[in-house]
Amino acid sequence: MRVGVYVDGYNLYYSGRRWFGRGVAGWKWLSPKELARALIAERINWGNAQVERVVYCTARIDAAEAAGAYVDQDVYLKALLATKAVDHVEFGKYVARAKQVPLAVQPRKGRPQVVRPSTSYNPGDLPLSVGQDGNGGQIVLATALVREEKGSDVNVATHLLMDVLRGVVDAAVVISNDSDLGLPLSLAREYVPVGVVNPSNGYLAGALQGKAADGVGRHWWRQLRCPDFTTHQMPDPAGGFRRPLGW
Repeated sequence: MRVGVYVDGYNLYYSGRRWFGRGVAGWKWLSPKELARALIAERINWGNAQVERVVYCTARIDAAEAAGAYVDQDVYLKALLATKAVDHVEFGKYVARAKQVPLAVQPRKGRPQVVRPSTSYNPGDLPLSVGQDGNGGQIVLATALVREEKGSDVNVATHLLMDVLRGVVDAAVVISNDSDLGLPLSLAREYVPVGVVNPSNGYLAGALQGKAADGVGRHWWRQLRCPDFTTHQMPDPAGGFRRPLGW
């Protein structure tokens, strides 16, 4: 059984950071191929399954915004390819833009509370503005710098469906908890067995759920834990590339 593995790199990275916390070392130098092999080996109904290819979907960090992170990511991507920890890297886009959003405060308990104008508040004192909340009331708006990764979910879906429909894989594993992948996964299950790996410490997105017997059957679901990250690290150095400090 030839297995294609499709990784949403940003979803995997930020999920790991939620598991371990910001600034914790020992988990980022991950080998997606070794992780996938271990997950597949757990399956008793995927006989003779072998990883055929690993597609890693990500986006380049903006060097102007975060020069150090850009260098670290570049080293990691080169190490992945040099050691064949992935077979292909597909790039989306990393964008930063200014966006006007409601200003809010987060109480210790309960939902975030939108800040509203008051007699003691002068919007002219800060780079804020007053807008409408849709119910006839006023809210305070702030201009925030929003950084977003674009395209990884589409790239995961495209490679998954192309490989399935071309018949180059007999089964698929998708590592992501992005609900936008719900339809591609549902379609893929009609043709091949699919494993869905939730890398986060939260619940699996509802759109990614299904039944083991859907379509051709033998589907499975798995949530990663901290040891899944730490026990499947690349060697250091990996293909001549050293693990960045703090990784």
